[in-house]
Amino acid sequence: MIYVALLRGINVGGNNKIKMVDLKRVFESLEFKNVKTYLHSGNIIFQAPKEAKTILAMKIEARIHTVFDLKIPVLIKDQEDLASIIEALPVNWENNATMKSDVLFLWDGVDQKTLLEQIQPNPAIDTVKLVSGAILWTISRDELNKSRLKQIISLPLYKQTTIRNVNTTRKIFELMNNLSES
Repeated sequence: MIYVALLRGINVGGNNKIKMVDLKRVFESLEFKNVKTYLHSGNIIFQAPKEAKTILAMKIEARIHTVFDLKIPVLIKDQEDLASIIEALPVNWENNATMKSDVLFLWDGVDQKTLLEQIQPNPAIDTVKLVSGAILWTISRDELNKSRLKQIISLPLYKQTTIRNVNTTRKIFELMNNLSES
């Protein structure tokens, strides 16, 4: 199966620094195949036998802790998970000079029924879509200071998310597809 490991909070603001070449070696030491990293923010695409995503995450977290002495939360998504998110992602959403569009990937167990109540997006400026395993969010960069997206960091929900912009999310999916075709 093809998976992506989304590491939360590495190489951000000078904290939890891990070189991608070293991270790739960690994944290979777990006997994962065709390991590819994308950007320095902890996106690792790999092949592994079918296994529960929570088990894969625990193995990776344990090895990262052993090798780097860091406790890094890892969220695993498979190709089907990403396909569902990409399918729900409006084609015109971009992350560019005028638009900020993000995918907030959710850990299992997040109560999606109460998410909008917790986040309280401003319907006049925030466009939010809930999909299985993620929150899709876009806003005009001109309105960014008025968005409630910034307030998410004060919510308990924040620790159960890892955020990637839509451009990164699309590229990860493309890399996963390329791997399945090879």
